[in-house]
Amino acid sequence: MDIWVTVAVAAGMALVGLIVGRALEQSRQHRLKQGAAEEAKRIVRETEREVEARRKEAELEIKARTLQARTEFEQENRARREEIQNFEKRLNQREEILDRKLEVMDRRERELGGREQELRAREQAVGKQEAHWTALVEEAERKLERVAGLTAEEAKRQLMHALEEEAKLHAAAHIKRIEDAANETGEERAKAIIGRAICRIASDYVAEAAVSVVDLPSDDMKGRIIGREGRNIRALEKATGIDVIVDDTPETIILSGFDSIRREIARVAIQRLIQDGRIHPARIEETVEKVTKEVEKDIREAGEQTCFELGITGLHPELVRMVGRLKYRYSYSQNQLAHTKEVATLAALLAAELKLDVKTVKRAALLHDIGKAADQGTESSHALLSAELAKKYNEDPRVINLIAAHHEEVAPQYAEAVLLQAADTLSAARPGARREIMETYVRRLAKLEEIATSFKGVEKCFAIQAGREIRVVVESEQVNDQAAYVMARDIAKRIEDEMEYPGQIKVTVIRETRAVEYAR
Repeated sequence: MDIWVTVAVAAGMALVGLIVGRALEQSRQHRLKQGAAEEAKRIVRETEREVEARRKEAELEIKARTLQARTEFEQENRARREEIQNFEKRLNQREEILDRKLEVMDRRERELGGREQELRAREQAVGKQEAHWTALVEEAERKLERVAGLTAEEAKRQLMHALEEEAKLHAAAHIKRIEDAANETGEERAKAIIGRAICRIASDYVAEAAVSVVDLPSDDMKGRIIGREGRNIRALEKATGIDVIVDDTPETIILSGFDSIRREIARVAIQRLIQDGRIHPARIEETVEKVTKEVEKDIREAGEQTCFELGITGLHPELVRMVGRLKYRYSYSQNQLAHTKEVATLAALLAAELKLDVKTVKRAALLHDIGKAADQGTESSHALLSAELAKKYNEDPRVINLIAAHHEEVAPQYAEAVLLQAADTLSAARPGARREIMETYVRRLAKLEEIATSFKGVEKCFAIQAGREIRVVVESEQVNDQAAYVMARDIAKRIEDEMEYPGQIKVTVIRETRAVEYAR
């Protein structure tokens, strides 16, 4: 019983404690709610105060910016108003100036109108006077025609003829004065320049004909070269394209052919065969083929060596090969490679003296005769063919023009072209450089005298100095001093147009007056 009482008491006390705890918790929560509400109100009040402060700051800033913008706008308006006022002032000034100009133009227009009327009146008066004078001139011409017995056209032709003759005489006298003045300075300077250029080089010339001679160790070797029934010599001629002449000349055979390269191949091949001792068709073909390759190599080396000696680089390999082929080419017995080197050296020296383009003229001089080394079958002259080859292998247009113009077949466009012509002429005209066939030489002299004697008033003429000069004696009664100068120029022009010759030909016209009287 006591236990249950105790339990009941404990339960009552627990219930009371529970109720009290719940009441305390509710009281605590109420206090917390009141504190949170007060804190929220405080935060709201602070936020409202901060928002109000920021609003006031923003209003003040907006007012300040508005005031600044208004000030700037007023300043800008003021500046624009001033600018507009200035512009209006300038416009007013221009209007005033234009008004004054218009007034001046109106006044001038009125003056021009008056002058135009005056000019019309004068033109009418001049027209009347011109008609009057024309009638007088026509009447005077008719009277002159009746008195002179000539029409106006005939008199005009006679007058024109007389004026032409007088102009020719004056022109001849003027040309003589110019030539005398030029000769005083130009001739001496030209001689000095050419002399310095020539004196700085020296060339050896070897006379070569269309044949080569091969020495044999003995006459017995001739039979071996001919071979059984001539098979060896036929094989040799077929392989080289050269005629092999075996005659009675002791220990010698002759190789005949106009192609100097083939002739050289045949000469070297025969010497190799003689040294080897084995001479038969198969061996001949093998040796000729081998020698051909060696000669071709020698041609390339000769071209490269020439370019090296002249200091020329960047040349196309085919052009170098053609330069090397000139080693075996001859013109009037002059070796073409030696001639090319000499022309290049002379042209470079002349260009250096005259302060012109040395590299261009030297390059053109190296290539100016490569047309002679090209294969046959073209109808172009060697100068034009050389220019075509240079153009084919992308040479400079200046070099191409210099090459094409070195025989005056194309008009020279550069001063260096004249130097190349002069150097080519100097190289060909050096003593011993070239030899002419006697028939050609005689024919040239006859042609010179024929041209000179075809002119009216020529008494006699003489070709002297191996055709380098022609002296023409004229009749003094038919040809005066001025006409003698004109005749010399005309003869030289005809020689240039109708003849081909190396170097230059001097034309001298001689006019003399002889007074003869007899004492009896």
